[in-house]
Amino acid sequence: MLLRQTRAPLRSLSLVAATAASVLLTGVGTAQTADPAVGQAAPAATPSPATSPPVESGGRAAIGSFGFDLAGRDLDVKPGDDFFRHSGGGWMRANPIPADLARWGSFDQLAAKAESDIRAIIDELVAKPQVPGSNEQKIADFYRSFMDLEAFEKRGMEPAAAALADIARAKTHQDIAALIARPDLPVSAPIAWYIGLDRKNPDRYVITILQSGLGLPEREYYRRNDSEFGGIRARYLAHVSRLLALAGQPAADETASRILMLESEIAELHWPVARRRDPGLTYNLRTRAQLEALAPDYPWSAALGAAGLGKEREFIVSELDAIGPLATLFKATPVDTWRSYLTYHYLRNTAVLLPAAFDEEVFGFFGKTLNGQPEQRPRWKRAITALDGALGEALGEIYVKRHFPAESKAKMQSLVDNLRAAFRERIDQQPWMTAATKKAAQDKLALFRAKIGYPDRWRDYGKLEVRAGDAFGNAARVRVFLDDIERARLGRKSDRDEWALTPQTVNAYYVREFNEIVFPAAILQPPFFDPNADPAINYGGIGWTIGHEMGHGFDDQGSKFDGRGVLRNWWSAEDEAAFKVLGDRLASQYAAFEALPGLKLNGRLTLGENIGDLGGMSIAHAAYLRSLGGKEPAVIEGLTGEQRFFHAMGQVWRNLYREQRLRTQVMVGPHSPPEFRVNGAVRNMDAWYEAFDVKPGDRLYLPPGERVHIW
Repeated sequence: MLLRQTRAPLRSLSLVAATAASVLLTGVGTAQTADPAVGQAAPAATPSPATSPPVESGGRAAIGSFGFDLAGRDLDVKPGDDFFRHSGGGWMRANPIPADLARWGSFDQLAAKAESDIRAIIDELVAKPQVPGSNEQKIADFYRSFMDLEAFEKRGMEPAAAALADIARAKTHQDIAALIARPDLPVSAPIAWYIGLDRKNPDRYVITILQSGLGLPEREYYRRNDSEFGGIRARYLAHVSRLLALAGQPAADETASRILMLESEIAELHWPVARRRDPGLTYNLRTRAQLEALAPDYPWSAALGAAGLGKEREFIVSELDAIGPLATLFKATPVDTWRSYLTYHYLRNTAVLLPAAFDEEVFGFFGKTLNGQPEQRPRWKRAITALDGALGEALGEIYVKRHFPAESKAKMQSLVDNLRAAFRERIDQQPWMTAATKKAAQDKLALFRAKIGYPDRWRDYGKLEVRAGDAFGNAARVRVFLDDIERARLGRKSDRDEWALTPQTVNAYYVREFNEIVFPAAILQPPFFDPNADPAINYGGIGWTIGHEMGHGFDDQGSKFDGRGVLRNWWSAEDEAAFKVLGDRLASQYAAFEALPGLKLNGRLTLGENIGDLGGMSIAHAAYLRSLGGKEPAVIEGLTGEQRFFHAMGQVWRNLYREQRLRTQVMVGPHSPPEFRVNGAVRNMDAWYEAFDVKPGDRLYLPPGERVHIW
């Protein structure tokens, strides 16, 4: 699935985003649109004699003659040795990572296109006066203010002075807890919360309490003692000290050491990231009295009162045996240390709206050190990212009018329907499932809902005030505005029409509690989807994406939810055991992949996404064959229909990572790096072996008995 991850404080995390089982990717990306040169095809096992291209629409494909980049392959690499590079190695050699990015691939190209499309909209809005109070005025003034670097230098630390003074005045742990809970202060804390869906009653919203509080990506960055991670901690320490010194904080070196020590203590109490995937382990409904008994050392009255949540009486506790110890650590840590900790995290999270020295310091560590990114992204691109979080649907409403043809929605719905039909057939064909569990799975599949392109109802930004020339204040008002939306959910029936991503986002996701798959408009472009492309390309691109998201309803964790989105076991004991065996085998396969010397994948952390990839490919392949109606597809440019299908999926995932970004992805991300998403999935597909004549001795070859077939 696609997920653009952030380290934003969780207490105001979007409801749907917080509860989505998965998104397609840990980043955003894009597609190639230029016509590539024609290359030579890999051999087919049993080629068809037909040669005419089956472009049914009569239009011209955006990529090449039939929607595929023939020159992007590397024909010197055998498909059975490394299908990822065979399919996309030529493109990867010719397309180095831009200096302002830590990864570059098809998703990122399409994201760059979406950024350019959005910038064109914004440029038109800022070029002329807008009606006061309109969405257009808010977009223009937000953007202009964010781009006014001269104003940031002129104002210096003044915009942050009031918040920093509030932090400095804190005298008690109650004061600290109240500061953490303030929606206008973007700080961190060892215990966080968000308002999301109740997994056992998805018609209502509830507050979820969870572990938090780290500056580095996750706990292993504090625990591992090898030279690589020791070096990261040393550079993090130096960064914290420099940022505090820039703000005029006294004894910056000593203060930074205390902050790192505190975060290390927090990390020791955190659950491992893979354990947190289990929705059953992290669902622990508690009353207010039970919460206070579980973690008596945390000042809940002060915290919840400051957040406007003092009247709430039910909570879900995520990491049940971590919250109490984190509360004890909170109380045992001196208030002075907490003041320093909040000061650093406030400066870090607002640095983009302070003088350039602050922004450059934060980028120096989080961009260069952690992700290996040589250059900061241009200011206009970061302004668009900020606008997407602040007024994303206001931008999206304009974007879809210009860039999302109405016919694309209808054609996507047709693809979804065919994928659903193919999935239905595959469920019935599973030899390891009993009839009763198959019936329950079919019932869930029938209740799947697909949301395509954009929401039917746009967000109302009437209560959000955006002032010209006040970028810092605008950001704070956005945080309060979004927090008000979150709090207003409590006591209301859940909104199943809401979207977690904006239409201009190159991504897709599945929400377990709503049993829905969602495809924003921006991903419905080449190479994922092109109405003029060969059907095999669309089924291998957007068809695989649809199947992947459907598959999340039946992965190792999504399968714990029924068709109504309720967390409950609908499996027979026999089928559940058989499914676990398949998952264990797949996890072991991926755990053997080595992303960097000495750094192997966490097969348990990535299992849900790997099931989604393999299941999605299987479902999309079945749907493609189903769409042919028994006819043999043509050979185009030497490629059979089966080869074109698999190549489409391979080129969707062609990707380059900087080493540092790759390390972070492996340590933290639920998605395997693209190389292993491709190679790990195809080697379990019998049809892939036949399409590319893969034999024993090829590096990806698995004997038939070792291949995992899930869905």
